Amino acid sequence: MFQINNTLVSESIIENDFVCNLSACKGACCVEGDAGAPLEPKEIEVIRNNFPIIKKYLNKKSLAEIDKQGFFVKKDNGELETPIINGKECVYLILNKNKVAQCSFEKAFEEGLISWKKPISCHLYPVRTKDFSEFTSVNYDKWSICSDACKLGKQLKVPVYKFVKEALVRKFGKKWYFELEQIASNLKK
Repeated sequence: MFQINNTLVSESIIENDFVCNLSACKGACCVEGDAGAPLEPKEIEVIRNNFPIIKKYLNKKSLAEIDKQGFFVKKDNGELETPIINGKECVYLILNKNKVAQCSFEKAFEEGLISWKKPISCHLYPVRTKDFSEFTSVNYDKWSICSDACKLGKQLKVPVYKFVKEALVRKFGKKWYFELEQIASNLKK
């Protein structure tokens, strides 16, 4: 681990390679698991405000689940996340014409209808962050369903931190990312 400002960063985001391979996994990270995507408190209002726009992309099952659970769920430990359907897929998931999972917020963003891409936890994936009282941890979340992404990343020689550059800059800023690049460069020497 190394420190950049108030973050503790795992070397694993430098040492491991990763490039999403959606043609292989079909967006399984939006479907698999036992919980929704982690949300930051400030994202709740963004979701609520953009819901009238993204609602048109969602199927009846997703809309019914949002009516039942709300725009987000709060876990017993106080953490916020997106609701899921039957313990599986995110309510905000849609399928594109190739049956690949896509975020409804990202679709509206790409079409220029909203200015918010998607929850930061989704944008950062496979990087996960966790806020503590004194610092934020930044870690690589290795998951077997992403084995094709690891293979493609290794083939293309793209480390995790470079794959999620846009999201890391969105979360921590350009100066933070520049410092990360410098540390990565020194670690590879």
